[in-house]
Amino acid sequence: MTPPRTPQIPVVVLAGFLGSGKTTLLNHLLRNRAGNRIGVIVNDFGAIEIDAMTVAGQVGSTVSLGNGCLCCAVDASELDTFLETLTRPSARLDVIVIEASGLAEPQELVRMLLASDNPHILYGGLVEVVDAAEFDRTRERHPEIDRHLAVADLVVLNKTDRVDGAEHERLRAEVAALGSRAAVISAVHGRIDPELLFDPAVRPDAEEKARQLTFEDLLLDACEPGEEGHASHLHAAYESVAFTSDEPMDPRRFLAFLDSRPEGLYRIKGFADFGEGDRANTYALHAVGRFLRFVPRPWARGERRLTQLVLIGSGIDAESLRKELADCRVPGDPGNVPHDARDASPGAEPHDAHHGVPHDARQDASHDDASRIASQDHADRERQERQEYHERGMWGVLRYVQQPADAD
Repeated sequence: MTPPRTPQIPVVVLAGFLGSGKTTLLNHLLRNRAGNRIGVIVNDFGAIEIDAMTVAGQVGSTVSLGNGCLCCAVDASELDTFLETLTRPSARLDVIVIEASGLAEPQELVRMLLASDNPHILYGGLVEVVDAAEFDRTRERHPEIDRHLAVADLVVLNKTDRVDGAEHERLRAEVAALGSRAAVISAVHGRIDPELLFDPAVRPDAEEKARQLTFEDLLLDACEPGEEGHASHLHAAYESVAFTSDEPMDPRRFLAFLDSRPEGLYRIKGFADFGEGDRANTYALHAVGRFLRFVPRPWARGERRLTQLVLIGSGIDAESLRKELADCRVPGDPGNVPHDARDASPGAEPHDAHHGVPHDARQDASHDDASRIASQDHADRERQERQEYHERGMWGVLRYVQQPADAD
C-alpha cells in the first residue's frame, strides 16, 4: 500500500455558539502555535485579530499574516476550493483550522472533510467551545447544542473562572454526558495547550536560523514575571500516556482496543508494528475522536522494530490504558524464525545413505525420519495458519489506509 508522497495536513473544525469564546481560542492558537504555520478559514475576517499582527500582503480573499500563517474568508460553497489553495506546497502550512460560525453546521463541515477528494488533508477533529457561565441559558436558546456536543471529538469548557467549584464539576459531568465519549477540557480565556490539537513543528536548522521574529516570539519575550509556567499550567489540563513495545501488536486485538476507546481519550499518534501481519511496513497511526487512519511506511534498513504510541485525553486511566495495550501484543513473535530453517528437509538423504546399516537400525532410522517429517509438517501447518490469521487480521487495518487511487 503506497502512502501519499507529501505529508497530509490536519484540518481542525472549531465550533461554538456566539459568546462561547471560540474566536478567543482561535487567536490564542495563532499566538501560541508551537512553531506551526496555521491556515485559518473563517466566514468573516473580523474573527481574526489581524490588526495585532503584521499583514504581509493580501491576494483575493486570502490574507497572509506576518507569522507565516494564512487566513481565508469563504462561504461553504468555496470550502473545497480554498482547502485546495491552502494545501498547495507553496503555502507551506502545517495545520488548518476552520472556524465554523456562519459557514455550516459543525457536523456538515465534518461530513464535507471526510468526503473530500483532497489527498493532502487529514481530519483533525471537531472542537466544540462551551461558555460555562452561560451553558444552561445557551441550551434554552439553542437546543441544537446537544446535537453539536454529541458529535464533538473535544469539548472545551471555557470561562470556568466565572463559576464556582461545585458548578464547574456539575457542568463538566453534564457536558461529558451530552458529548458521548468526547474529552472535556476546562479553560479560561480560551487558553488550551496547542499540543492537544497538533504536534509542534520541526523545522530544518537553516530555516529556523533564517526566519524573522514572529509575533509569537515577541509575546514570549514580553512575558510578565511569573508567567513562565503558563504552558505547563495548560498542559496540566490533560494527560499524555506513552506506550512502547518491542513485541508486535496483534492487529485484531489492537483494532478492538481502538474501537472501544474509553471516554475522554481524544487523540492517539505514533507507529505500530504488526509483525507477521506485514513484515515489510511500520504503520503510522492517527486517531482523533472517532476518526482513525493508518499510513504504512517501509521499515528502514537497520531500524528497530517497535510500537510507539502517545495517547492524549482528559480524565483517562493511564495504567489501565497501558495494560490494555500490553494485552494487544503478540508475545515471543515467532515470525523471527528464519525462512531457511523451515525449508530444511530432513528426509533428503541419498538412497544409499543406510548402505551397510543393519536392517533393524535402518527401520529405526526410517521411523525417526518419518517422525521428523511429520513434526516438520505440523510446524509448517501451524506457521501457515498463524500467518493466515495475522493476514486476515490485517484486513481490518487496511480498511483505515488511504487507497492509492486517492493519494497524490
